[in-house]
Amino acid sequence: MSLFTPQKSDRFTFGLWTLQNNGRDPFGEPTRPGYDPLTMLDKLADLGVYGVNLHDHDLLGFGKSIAEQDSIIAAFKQRLHDTGLCVPMATTNLFTHPIFRDGAFTSNDPKVRAFALQKTMRSMDVGNELGAKVYVFWGGREGAEVDAGKDAVVASKRMREAMDFLCEYSVAQGYDYKFALEAKPNEPRGDIYMPTTGAMLGFIATLKHSEMVGVNPEVAHETIAGLNFYHAVAQALEAGKLFHIDLNGQKPGRFDQDLRFGQEDAKNAFFLVRMLENYGYKGSLHFDAHPLRTASDDADILGFVKGCMRSYLILKEKARIFDADPVVQELLAQLNPSCSESEALLGEYTPERANAIQTRQFDVDGITAQALPYEQLDQRLFDILMGIQD
Repeated sequence: MSLFTPQKSDRFTFGLWTLQNNGRDPFGEPTRPGYDPLTMLDKLADLGVYGVNLHDHDLLGFGKSIAEQDSIIAAFKQRLHDTGLCVPMATTNLFTHPIFRDGAFTSNDPKVRAFALQKTMRSMDVGNELGAKVYVFWGGREGAEVDAGKDAVVASKRMREAMDFLCEYSVAQGYDYKFALEAKPNEPRGDIYMPTTGAMLGFIATLKHSEMVGVNPEVAHETIAGLNFYHAVAQALEAGKLFHIDLNGQKPGRFDQDLRFGQEDAKNAFFLVRMLENYGYKGSLHFDAHPLRTASDDADILGFVKGCMRSYLILKEKARIFDADPVVQELLAQLNPSCSESEALLGEYTPERANAIQTRQFDVDGITAQALPYEQLDQRLFDILMGIQD
């Protein structure tokens, strides 16, 4: 078996919406039919996928009767059992239907805000029935194009009220969900509230149940904003708030492309994979992407699925090679000089430490003269990524 053949133990997941995608864009009609949910389960199981994630819309559509929904859920659960797949994460579609054209939880209309809560609670019920333990919130319509008509301070308060309400609902129902908030700077709104992972982390600290709320960063969303996704995930990981992650590819400054993971910026993807593996991230590795619009046959569409997983596994192996490389080890040792006397001065504040730092004589010229071989290290990384180790 190849080192790059995915196993269920890799925890790779795909959203139902990724292969339901029919290739339509704002300027062109569909180029393929997209898979129905049951067919998708069969296709993904054959490729070594661990699980699928879903919006309520992806499985149930909109406006179906309770009896119709029950029938769909029963068939879906049976196919999950037959294929051995699971549903680690669920979420609510609060952006497709026109009722949400001016927001869901942050809408100016209280009827819309109440309907958004109703729809989310019902979706949480379905997610729990399917076994989901993480519930993601992406505020795709929570924003504005006309700031004169939306009070951004009030919008933040409304978002907090909704999150607090839904946290209490989860606790009351005994669902044991972890909530993961997903940031995005723009599209489909001109400006989306709380546009970055850092902004979400700040918002979470204001919630009544902040302990059960974390983030779901997405490669494309931070990259659209011109930010370093690796750094955003590192902040969330260090804070203990990385509850879920969306992997894909994205060119800076473009629309939300949702490209195959690894298709763009292999170096940033490398650092991301290396960090997730080295720091023992145990959540799902979710691919929130879709095949290119040019993909219209099974071979190309499923090649997209295989490519996402293969790229992650290749980068995982490259990270192992990088960390074991003697040249890398030597350069990193030079970039991370040891000094036990100085280390003893650092850490938690004490009056003694503060006094010792104040009275310490530092050899500023000597420290400044030390070489910092970042050029060599970066080139070595490039060589390893290109498969050159001479």
